[in-house]
Amino acid sequence: MKGHEPKMPRMEDILSLPVQDPPCAEFSAAHIKWEKVEGGRQGGDDIALIPFARVDDFVKGESSNAECPASFRIESRRKRSEGSISKPRVDGYLEYTLYWCSYGPEDYRDSESTMGDGSHTKPATGKGSRPGRRHMMRGCLCHFTVKRLYTRPFLALIIYNQRKHVDKTGAPCHGILDVDAVGTRAMYAPRISEELRQKVMSLLYIGISLDNIIQHHAEVVQGHGGPLNRDDLLTRNDVRNMERIVRNSSYKLHADDEFSVKMWVQRHQKHVFFFQDMSSTEPFILGIQTDWQLQQMIRYGHSGSVASHSTFGLKKLKYPLCTLLVFDSSQNAIPVAWIVASSFVTQDIHKWIGSLAERIRSKDPRWRPNAFLVDDPSFDISFIREAFQCRFLLCAWHVRRAWMRSLLKKCCNIDVQREMFKHLGWILYSTRSGPNADNAVEEFMQVYVDQCIFMDYFKRRWLPFIELWINSIRSLPVASTEPLAAIESYHLRLKSKLFDQQYANSYTRIDWLIHTLTTEFHSLYWLDQYSAETGYFTNVRDKSFLTNAWYQALHIPDVDVILDEQNLQLAKVISQTNRSLAYTIWNPGSEFALCDCPWSRQGNLCKHVIKVAILCKNRQVARPLLASQVYRQALLTLLQNPPDDPLVLEHAILRVSRLQQDIKGLEDLSNNGLLQPSPPEMNTQLESFSIWPRF
Repeated sequence: MKGHEPKMPRMEDILSLPVQDPPCAEFSAAHIKWEKVEGGRQGGDDIALIPFARVDDFVKGESSNAECPASFRIESRRKRSEGSISKPRVDGYLEYTLYWCSYGPEDYRDSESTMGDGSHTKPATGKGSRPGRRHMMRGCLCHFTVKRLYTRPFLALIIYNQRKHVDKTGAPCHGILDVDAVGTRAMYAPRISEELRQKVMSLLYIGISLDNIIQHHAEVVQGHGGPLNRDDLLTRNDVRNMERIVRNSSYKLHADDEFSVKMWVQRHQKHVFFFQDMSSTEPFILGIQTDWQLQQMIRYGHSGSVASHSTFGLKKLKYPLCTLLVFDSSQNAIPVAWIVASSFVTQDIHKWIGSLAERIRSKDPRWRPNAFLVDDPSFDISFIREAFQCRFLLCAWHVRRAWMRSLLKKCCNIDVQREMFKHLGWILYSTRSGPNADNAVEEFMQVYVDQCIFMDYFKRRWLPFIELWINSIRSLPVASTEPLAAIESYHLRLKSKLFDQQYANSYTRIDWLIHTLTTEFHSLYWLDQYSAETGYFTNVRDKSFLTNAWYQALHIPDVDVILDEQNLQLAKVISQTNRSLAYTIWNPGSEFALCDCPWSRQGNLCKHVIKVAILCKNRQVARPLLASQVYRQALLTLLQNPPDDPLVLEHAILRVSRLQQDIKGLEDLSNNGLLQPSPPEMNTQLESFSIWPRF
């Protein structure tokens, strides 16, 4: 009966509609339940509510229509500022954007043959001739409106004015349903995809020639049996246009650095997840994440590990740089976000970490990392815990690196170097300090009082913060060597790229840093992943990506390690390039082991130290790790000073008992050779970045 038909909502009722957030990365109109609105200017149109952060995902999904591939352009856009309306309508907007299929609305199919006769027909929209687009205009009327609601800024109202890709006669005007489009480009999307554009631009930034790009693309298309979409029809002209953009691009958009950065932010809004301009009360903060970086963070960060590499360039750059990293299946670090700030990033993490988490979960609501690795004990992990909901590990890689490099530079006696390095490890991991580190520090400074150059450096640079580091190691588990090697490798690559002498005059400009990171440096990582997955361009792949010390250590045979299990003072590893040479490792199996190979003598974590540590662990001959000794001391302290609250005590005992059972079970499996690696679907990084060090 007519009286039982569902009533169409009026525009006044739109806020009562459900907010739809499909779980797929990109979605289209087919994934949404539409409602027809009654009355008003939008009467009869389909409407739906989605999170505003997912508008781009909807536009991409609609552009991938199998029957009518399209590319929706912004036909018009209007914005209002908050507070500009005293009584906004329920559909009042902060932002209004009209998206129109690029095959319309004008129709030049019939006039193409008479374009040269001197006659000019003004387009229906009155916007002029649209230079460069006339050849694709086929009268398509498909268009929709997106309103960022004034009263609910986190919501977007989609009003689909015409969902079908048809012309004014109602007939299909492009795609596979249009008979006249068969065999022409009108069968496909009018433009290449953002993914292909990213690929070509990255190859150009790396230095691949136009001819090689075209040849490579032809091989890829031939490999899957011929053209299937618009991307497969990439032309020399497409690549030439992008080559011109790369050649003419400049980091200096304006003579004033501050204004230049604002211009970059305005032009690259989709790559900016947080921006705060400097004022008298607020610091400058810029958070950058490209679409490709977002994909990598979702891919490798989910159930994996995210690490911070903070305060890079503190002495040379205008503002220090913080990088968030994830780790691929080969334990290489991939930068997935950059944060440039005028203050230490740890001081203002609460401002941008939430925006980043919201951006990620708008793409994948289920995304959650297994662990977050912090390299600065002053990080307020409460904000990260709220945003990422994961456990935390402490990375002391740059402390170890700084001490080692300083010892190599300021102390000439190698025997003294290794003894001081070992003693510094005892201090950092509290193995000789008990409840107070002052005694261990005082002992260290008395024993090596003659090393005045290093002691002056230690007192000035590290003594004010040593207590903070020791307390952090006591309260947080320490990350294992795998991520440390990957982070150090990223650090060296970043340093090599940015601190090239040819850029010395640009260090004081933020726009130069932003431009270099998002073009050339970003392209290096894109190419490495692309080459590893496809096998293409291996000859131009940056060899530094293959120098991860952990990865290299796995390729050293056990027989090349000479280890006296009765005397663990030192070990030797035969060189893989010169079999007559063997390198010596002092204090093997420890976090503060020292090797005499050239790479280690530069202050780096070398493959020989890692290989010996792995072997010591496998043979169960190494003395307990410094980190494990901290863990044992924490348990003893808990037993000696149990909490007064019986509920807290009961909970602590229960947690320790369960942990003890888990560790005992893993040890039994390991001793019997039954502990197998995690299956591929369980994310291999879970084992690699275990909260308990592996050696």
